[in-house]
Amino acid sequence: MGKKPIYVEIQVGSTVDKVWHYTQQPDLHEQWDLRFSSISYNPKLHEDDPQTFTYCTKVLPGIVVSGWGESKGAHEKESGVKTSSLHFGTSQLISPIKEGRGYWQYIPRAEGVTFLTQYDYDVRFGKIGQLMDLAFRPLIGWATALSFDILARWVETGESPTTQYRRFFSYYFSIILFMFIWLYQGLVPKVLQQHSLEIEMLANLSPLTTAQAAEAIGWIGLGEIIIACLFLSRKLQPFLLKGQIILFPILTVGSIIAAPHVATDPFNVVTLNVSLFVLSIVALMFRTNVATASSCKRKRGR
Repeated sequence: MGKKPIYVEIQVGSTVDKVWHYTQQPDLHEQWDLRFSSISYNPKLHEDDPQTFTYCTKVLPGIVVSGWGESKGAHEKESGVKTSSLHFGTSQLISPIKEGRGYWQYIPRAEGVTFLTQYDYDVRFGKIGQLMDLAFRPLIGWATALSFDILARWVETGESPTTQYRRFFSYYFSIILFMFIWLYQGLVPKVLQQHSLEIEMLANLSPLTTAQAAEAIGWIGLGEIIIACLFLSRKLQPFLLKGQIILFPILTVGSIIAAPHVATDPFNVVTLNVSLFVLSIVALMFRTNVATASSCKRKRGR
C-alpha cells in the first residue's frame, strides 16, 4: 500500500490577501505553525526568483532540527486563486523527513477563503524509515491541521497563537493528569494491591461485610479505569469534568465520615480532592474555544 500525501483544508472567514499575508510572512508564519520554531527568508538576487529560506524546529530541549526550503507563488487573476508551491528538506539525520514537496492554495469564496495544503515527503533510513513513518505521518498531519485551526482563529478573532497554544496545552495536560489519576487510583490500590483503608472506608459507609467490601472495591477500581479511558473521547470530556466538580466534594466528605483520620494524614484526601475540584473547573474554562485539528478536512472533497 503506497503512502498517502498529507492533505489539510480549512475555511477562513477573511480575504485571500489577508490569509496570504499571515502565511507568507515568516515572522507571522512561525507563530501559528506548530511544525516550525523559526523561519528566515534569504535575500533574492532577482525579483522573479523563488523565495529560499531556512527553518528550525525545536523537537525537545537541546534538540533542534534545521532545514532549507524554497517557495514560489502564483496568482490566477480571473479566479482570484493564489497558489504557493514548496520544496523543502533537511540533511540532519535526526529528522525522519529527507526531502519533500507540496503547495498551499487560497481559494476565494463568498463566505471567506478556502485555505488548503497538500504535501508529501521522502523518508530516510529505507525500510526502517518507512516503518517509523507509519507513526510520524499521522502526527505531522495532525500538527498541520491544528496549526491551520490556530491560524484561522487568529485571522478571524485576532487572538494570538501564543495564547491559543497556551490554552490548548494547559487543557490537554489537565486531561492527561485526570486520566493518570483515575487509572492509578483504580488500578493500584483497588485492583492490583487492595489497600486496607479502601476496604475499611467502604465497609464503614455501607452495610457490606469486609469480604463483600473487598470484592466491591475491585469493581469500583474497574469503574475508575473505565473513567480514565472515557477521557480519551473529546466529546465526553466536558461531561466528565462537570461530573468531577460534583463528585470530588462528595468523595471528600464521604472519606472523612468513613475514616476521620484521612483529613489529617500527610498528602491527605482533602488536599488532593480540593486540588482536583479546582483543576476541573479550570479545565472546563480552558476548554472554551480550545483549538482542534478536527476543524479541518483531511481528505479532498469530503
